[in-house]
Amino acid sequence: MRIFRLVGLVMVLVTCPTAVGQQREDLTGTWTNASLTTLNRPGGVDKLILSKTEADALVARITIAGFAPEGAPTEEFSNPDAGAPVRGGADFGVKAYDQFWVAPGEQLALVKGEFRSSYVVDPPSGRVPMRPEYARQRPVSTRYVTGVGGNEGPEAPPLSERCLIGFGNTGGPGMLSTLYNNTYQIVQSPDHVMILVEMVHDARIVPTFDSASAARRAHRPDVITPWLGDSVGWYEGGTLVVETINIRPEQVQASAIPVSPSGKVIERFTRIADGEIFYEFSVDDPAIYSTPWRAELSFYATKEQVHEYACHEGNHAMAGILGGARQ
Repeated sequence: MRIFRLVGLVMVLVTCPTAVGQQREDLTGTWTNASLTTLNRPGGVDKLILSKTEADALVARITIAGFAPEGAPTEEFSNPDAGAPVRGGADFGVKAYDQFWVAPGEQLALVKGEFRSSYVVDPPSGRVPMRPEYARQRPVSTRYVTGVGGNEGPEAPPLSERCLIGFGNTGGPGMLSTLYNNTYQIVQSPDHVMILVEMVHDARIVPTFDSASAARRAHRPDVITPWLGDSVGWYEGGTLVVETINIRPEQVQASAIPVSPSGKVIERFTRIADGEIFYEFSVDDPAIYSTPWRAELSFYATKEQVHEYACHEGNHAMAGILGGARQ
């Protein structure tokens, strides 16, 4: 039995060069990136790093989709006796959630011990340098509003209503926090990394190679455009580097980080402490942005588990959604 085990171990080491040929930091575990920081810096804030007093002052004025942060005064709970809203009305004050369900975090993003006013760190303005001509042609919508879209059939509603991928770019590339369910599970093997995203059940499976050149040769043909893009990875000094191209067009239209067919996103995962992964990503896409830009945040170890996100995709709700929209 010991001989068979030894032979098996030798075969693994020979056939999986990443197991011995690369230094790797251990990213395996359950993590959260929950925070009240947003991708772009809020108006009236002129610096990236804030003191605790400044951070608390900014948190006091933040609301997300009409909800105050946890611990702040809450809205009234929904009244079950209020009756239905006006037929055909566009009153977005009618919400699917009350404060009980909302868990975006309780403070600004803490990155390497520093409170951050935005995820964007470059350019120094803290704002995504989107070309004005592209910004003008993007669909007008808000981050958490659904019901904006066609009703011709089950593929007409937006991705958020169909629960195909995570809302608010939780799955990436460029994995951002959102209104709730900011929990991730990372599993490493010798030649793959899997990132399970609680928000809407995304699972990113990234093959890893022993060099950047080998990884890039493994990209799929350009005609293949997967959800969350075509990602390949390698290690640099223990840091996991992931390059993503060819993101599905429907995802680009709904994404907080749109990337054209000629653009790419580079993500870096660095374990800087027992309980912290420093995460940074850069976007290079001249078709949409006037200059390349970069963002930073941290993932923190959590004892919370990744729960099933039981959305309506595949069950009986689609008929009601389409019928209600047509009425």
